[in-house]
Amino acid sequence: QVQLVESGGGLVQAGGSLRLSCAASVRTYNNDIMAWFRQAPGKEREFVAVISWSRVLTEYRDSVKGRFTISADNAENTVYLQMNSLKPEDTAVYYCAAGPIRWDGRTYDVGWAHYWGKGTLVTVSS
Repeated sequence: QVQLVESGGGLVQAGGSLRLSCAASVRTYNNDIMAWFRQAPGKEREFVAVISWSRVLTEYRDSVKGRFTISADNAENTVYLQMNSLKPEDTAVYYCAAGPIRWDGRTYDVGWAHYWGKGTLVTVSS
């Protein structure tokens, strides 16, 4: 069983930065891929970014490209999401997720994840 613990959320003004962390309790084949999702009030959970522990794979949703950076520290079993130039529309609960590599080429969506963290709230004020 893989446990994921997020931290780093908070309140920030538009244009500011935050760094989220996600610590994984173990690394197995079942969590070769780590990702961040977010869910705004009244909206569905959506993909934000994904990374493989090998760093061969990194992908972002279009609206965060150039502003967010996902990275991984293999020694610490921790994945980070550096968020710069934050906008009010980035306000959401951010969830860390983990799962196996998708060899079928399908996207890393909500249905893919085997494990979820409890989430951390990011609020961006205008």
